[in-house]
Amino acid sequence: MANRKAKSTIREFPLIQRLARRFAREAPGLVQGIGDDAAVVEPASRIWWHVTTDLLAEGIHFDFNSASPRSVGYRAAMANLSDLAAMGATPRYMVVSVAIPKTLKSSHIVGIYSGMMKACRRDRVALIGGDTSASKAGLFLNITLLGTTPTRKALFRHGAQVGDLIYVTGTLGDSLAGLRLLMPTHKTYRSSKSRIVLSRSHQRFLIDRHFHPTARVAEGLWLNRERLATSAIDLSDGLSGDLRHLCESSRVGAEIEPEKLPISAACRAYGKAAGSSPVQLALTGGEDYELLFTAAPGSRAKIERQAHARGYRVTCIGTIRSKRFGIRMSSGGNSRRLPITSYEHFH
Repeated sequence: MANRKAKSTIREFPLIQRLARRFAREAPGLVQGIGDDAAVVEPASRIWWHVTTDLLAEGIHFDFNSASPRSVGYRAAMANLSDLAAMGATPRYMVVSVAIPKTLKSSHIVGIYSGMMKACRRDRVALIGGDTSASKAGLFLNITLLGTTPTRKALFRHGAQVGDLIYVTGTLGDSLAGLRLLMPTHKTYRSSKSRIVLSRSHQRFLIDRHFHPTARVAEGLWLNRERLATSAIDLSDGLSGDLRHLCESSRVGAEIEPEKLPISAACRAYGKAAGSSPVQLALTGGEDYELLFTAAPGSRAKIERQAHARGYRVTCIGTIRSKRFGIRMSSGGNSRRLPITSYEHFH
């Protein structure tokens, strides 16, 4: 990393030209991409456009002392892809704005864009524009993604009904465990044990899940096309908080069975080694970017059969209840209110 007092070696227009040459490409419906005052897109008929955006700030969302530029870009793109996955949308186009401090070189910015485009490669997302600026307070990265669904065919947070089953994809808590491994002395993540002994394979798995999460775009498209989900949200802030968002939008309550939460062997091993509850990691940990969705009880057999055939991991973790019931955890005949332990800005 360059010395903080050094003068920036980055030149705006050569950097933009370099990024355009390397990352811009043709895409269906794209009339004009990078290189004009605005991008031009010719939409197909009978579709809905979905637009999502995320702002990432150095020191808040990432730290270059532990994360590479490529991993920062990768995670940033995945966060936006996950939003579209929760809508059951097909990702199409990406617009990126970046404010760059003089401590970074153009190679760092290219690394960030390389990470973003690697994350977007599977879904063939086209980079169509953005902006660059200088920054006096660290790097700021803003990504806007556009996706599509057929008209009146999308997943929302507000469709859950009393009696619906609650599902999650993948495993929960891995990203938070990985972050704690990367920042063992941080006051927020300090372990109750002075030394954490964990196998290298488990360490690699958890750290990779933190730096390289997978947005469940394919799962979202499946749930939407097959009309299997009644509501959906992505787990970016943590199960306890994101479940609450879904319940508030649907005006319902929920009952979660903690013993059913899908927790990886690596996360369980970390919990044991660090003296932390794996269930608490699963409830608290954000940035797993899994999907939380609800479905009618009659769809259970179809969901489980099709998920198995497609290689998707989905787990039923509870049931939608009345709003008066609240949001609770039940185990062994005991029930208690589910506390909000998810991440929240400004708190």
